[in-house]
Amino acid sequence: MNALTHTVTVLNLHGLHARPATELSRLANTFSSRIDIAKGTLSVDAKSLMSLMLLAAGKGTKLQLTADGDDAQQAIDAIDALFANRFGLVEETG
Repeated sequence: MNALTHTVTVLNLHGLHARPATELSRLANTFSSRIDIAKGTLSVDAKSLMSLMLLAAGKGTKLQLTADGDDAQQAIDAIDALFANRFGLVEETG
């Protein structure tokens, strides 16, 4: 199977801090596909909370999402929606 790639942008005010990284890791773990997320040359396993924290992705950061497996498209779609929804966080503007 060919890997699928998609770019997501961190939209929430405080970036990919502990809570959104936890949500991303939990969601990624619901899929059987291998899911990686990259910032520049650093690529990490999206199923690993500690690895996600290494990205230090602030608001506006573009990340490259790669999924490889039987449910890769579903994983890409779900993770894209999570980013688009700002991880469900209600934030102050600023």
